[in-house]
Amino acid sequence: MHPASSIILFTTLSGLGYGLAMMLGLGLLDPAHMATKVAHVLALALISAGLLSSTAHLGNPQRAWRALSQWRSSWLSREGVMAIATFVPLTWSAWLAVIEGRYFWLPGLLGAAMSLVTVFCTAMIYASLKSVQAWHTRLTPACYLLFAIAGGLVLTVFLAACSGALTPPLAVGAVVALAAAWTVKVKWRARLQEAGPLSTPESATGLGGIGRVRLFERPHMTENYLTREMGFRVGRKHAAKLWKIAVALGAVLPCVLLLVLGMWGLGGVAGASLAALALLAFVTGLLAERWLFFAEARHAVMNYYGG
Repeated sequence: MHPASSIILFTTLSGLGYGLAMMLGLGLLDPAHMATKVAHVLALALISAGLLSSTAHLGNPQRAWRALSQWRSSWLSREGVMAIATFVPLTWSAWLAVIEGRYFWLPGLLGAAMSLVTVFCTAMIYASLKSVQAWHTRLTPACYLLFAIAGGLVLTVFLAACSGALTPPLAVGAVVALAAAWTVKVKWRARLQEAGPLSTPESATGLGGIGRVRLFERPHMTENYLTREMGFRVGRKHAAKLWKIAVALGAVLPCVLLLVLGMWGLGGVAGASLAALALLAFVTGLLAERWLFFAEARHAVMNYYGG
């Protein structure tokens, strides 16, 4: 599948925003601190930027609102409806924290729960596609949810460090979330590499009983939407190198830095700098992971194009 930058940014930014919103909804940061007020604004900004970037992938972005009407059958539509609805408790919580400097459990917990559901809907857009074998697994929504939670905790650690309120349990919690997210992701990728294709040229054409099917001529001699969006290929060597980079930056380095923060309880500029480095490494690794998520997936329609 073509790893479109707009979709990569959408899933990354919105996941981080919803993850941070979950942590704020649970009251993990003191609303009296300026960093917490910034965190509420940042969460809404990340979510908004992610949703807006997703419209760049549409053929007619001005008609994006029409996708909301199919919520009974479409996970894309459900995600859009949930995203809009979730802004209500998140904006309420942000107002209370930024303007009144207090935390109220009702919009907080409601916003956290709705953020979790929205991320699940995003993941199900891909997990529900039987035509893409790599995505059609329960591990896909598990990965999206765990990465959102891990990203939210890493962001929370950074903001807590900036306000001088970082506690060892918070740093350790982020490490545990990172370990859980990447463990599930390793299982997801192992399934991708080990599983045989469910759809082959023989099964796609129904000619398997005759013998091996070979492509005589492509359906289209020139590039079209299918070959452009569904026919992306990445070399195994390049994918393996990028995967190692993703794990090193997205998992190993942040965990080490967060453990140092948690064990030594560094504060001030040193603590904030380490937390910022951990956040930067995680986001970079996550971007690489999302690129591979699309680039390594194979759509069944490519059976008709010799893919």
